This record gives sequence, structure tokens and C-alpha cells, in this order.
Amino acid sequence: MHAVLTPVGSAGDVNPFVVIGRALRRRGHRVTVIAPAVFGEVVTRAGLEFVGVGTAEDFERTTNDPALWDARRGPQIVFAEVARQLRAGYAAIDRVYTRGDTVLVGHSLAFSTRVFEEHRSAPALTIHLAPSVFRSEDAQPVMPLGPDMSRWPRAATRALWWAIDRFAIDPLIAPALNAWRADLGLPPVHRVLRSWLHSPQRVVGLFPEWFAPPQRDWPAQTRLTGFVLSDESCAPAGQAAFAPALDAFLSGGPAVVFTPGSANRFAREFFDAGVEAAGRVGCRALLVSKYREHLPPALPAHALHAPYADFRALFPRASAVVHHGGIGTCAQGLAAGVPQLVMPMGFDQPDNAARLARLGVGDALRPERFTAERVARALARLLSDARVRAAAQSWRTAIADADALGRTCDAIEEVSR
Repeated sequence: MHAVLTPVGSAGDVNPFVVIGRALRRRGHRVTVIAPAVFGEVVTRAGLEFVGVGTAEDFERTTNDPALWDARRGPQIVFAEVARQLRAGYAAIDRVYTRGDTVLVGHSLAFSTRVFEEHRSAPALTIHLAPSVFRSEDAQPVMPLGPDMSRWPRAATRALWWAIDRFAIDPLIAPALNAWRADLGLPPVHRVLRSWLHSPQRVVGLFPEWFAPPQRDWPAQTRLTGFVLSDESCAPAGQAAFAPALDAFLSGGPAVVFTPGSANRFAREFFDAGVEAAGRVGCRALLVSKYREHLPPALPAHALHAPYADFRALFPRASAVVHHGGIGTCAQGLAAGVPQLVMPMGFDQPDNAARLARLGVGDALRPERFTAERVARALARLLSDARVRAAAQSWRTAIADADALGRTCDAIEEVSR
């Protein structure tokens, strides 16, 4: 089998596909990853074939736009880039695809992959990293903006989703997508995120049922395999997984880890509030970010900056983790059994934060409420509550007892047969 993996997005989106690719290689399969050019080194160091789509300049332009982190404008940035790469993504797949041998493994936003699957009748499945992509009339995901629909009548939720699709989502992607589909002789699609993004052959959710219980109106072809955690293959070149200075810092007393997301360059207020809050509760503050320019210019004695750390090794030694709510960081925090405080900005982050709170392991503060005083108050509660510690340890055990990676590879192999 030749598995062609097509992640879309930042390191948090690409890394699980790299881990899956390595596991497939260990099973004897050929693996090619088609992804933004900036991830070429990570992919090839993992022993996988790589085809780049877009340039490093494209990725820099997108992540350098502060609007990316705005709940309203962020989707506009993302869908504009997805639309820009539609044809290039299809062409990249076409270069490596062999009928009868290749199976496509697409990210939620890998629309080129969905079109290739449809146009060429190719074996394929869609991987969703987070549950917010699944709509349900029974259990609504928490939206980045808008009302809480969890208690609304079904007719009202259907009407709101129709309006969101018609006036907010489809205008961002459907014109470019359907113009291209017309060139290929395919009919237009509407309400792209309602059902079209799901492969009709197989959908895999990379999260466990206890994190997001399946709903009766999810696609029938959906299988939940569990969290696929990043490993050493995802470390940047030249970065030690755990530097000696970091080890010494963590040995000096309780530490709270602050990390705003791998592609976030605009987290100055997040770090300012975090450093002060950690001091107020008597903890050290470890600031993990490769972008030194958005950190406080002078750090107090209780704070340390690390451009990179392996979360698998770091989080179990932390008192708590404060982050943006990306699904990969949520999963690593659950696997480490530590309390989590989330500052969700958009995309899947508010829904992930709400699910952590339901599990009893976390709390959330929106960006406008993320002040040193409120962060300190939230941390003090999370660090002192025995129920939070007990819940965190129980979910850690649940993840340790699962074989999410093996089940994910099984699902891919099943589609290829």
C-alpha cells in the first residue's frame, strides 16, 4: 500500500500525520506526505517521502497576519489559503497516485484530496483532529462566536447552521471550489462544511469517545480511534528534546507551562499575564515559543523561555499547562495528567476548552478576560482542587491504556483493501 497523507495547517495539524506515517512505514507501507513546504525537513527526517505545496513565503505570510488569531477574521485567512492551493494540491497528489495501490488520507481542510477522491474514484478517508468539525442536532459543538445552542430546539439550530453556511462559510470557499470543480466536470457543492468535507468511504476522528461521545447524526462511516500524540520525530532540527537548562529550571520548584500555539507570533499579552500570574501563585513560569519577539523583554527570576520542549517529557513535570486550546496540546495535557487553563481564540479551541471543563481537568478564559488577576485565580483553584487532580490522573490512565495509533493505521489499511 502507498499511503498519501495530506495535512493542512500548522505543526499541530501536520505532526499527527507524521506520526501516523511513521507507524505505517513500520508496517511495511510506502508513505508520502503532501504538506506546506516548511514541513519538508520534519517529514523527511521521519523517513517519509515529501511533496511540498506552496512556499515557505506563503506559510510566513499566513502566520504573520495577526487576523489569523481573531475568531471572526481567522477563517477568512485560512480559507483564502486553502482556495489558493486547491489546484496545486490536486496536481501534487496526481504526481504520486497509482490506481490500485494508493490510498489518500486527508485532513479536514484537504479539499484537494476530497476532490481527487471524487473525480478519480480513489480510495480515501478523512481524518478530523478535533470533534468541533462534527455537527449534531443533539450535541452542538461550541462555536468560536455566537450563542450557546446546546438547549435550542432542533429547528432553531438547523436554521442557524443554514445561515452560517449560506452567509459566512460558503462565501469564503465555495466560489473558488466550484469554479475549479466546473473545470473538472464535477457538479457544484453547497454548505461545504456540513457534510461534503467528510469522505463517504471512511471518516476517522483522532480523539476518544469519552472526549467527544459519537452522536446519532454523525456520518455513519465515522470511527473514533483516539489521540495520536506527537513524538520525537516532530522535533525541529537541531533542537534537543529536553535541554539541560530546562531540566535545571524544573528541578527548582513548581512550574506552570505557558504555550500559545506553534504558529502564534502575537502572544505578548498572553505571556505578560502568565508571568505575573505565576508569580502571584508562587510558581515558576516556563514560556514555550520559538518567537522570542513576543515575550516580555526582561524576564523575572521565576520565568524561563524555551524555544522548544518535547511536551511528552515536559508536561508530566509541570504543575499545570496554560495554552490556546489546540487539540494536540489538550491531548498531551490529558496524557500527562495535569490541570489545564485554556485561552481559546477561535477555530476548534472554544469547543476543546469546553470539553476539558466537562472532564473536570480544566478551565477557560477568553482573551479579553485573560488578565493576570483572573489567570492567577484560575490557577490557584486548579492547583489546589483534589478533584481536578483525580480527574486528570483518571484520563491519563485512559489514554495510556489505548492504542490510538494502531487503530488509526488499521482504519487506513481497511480502506485500501
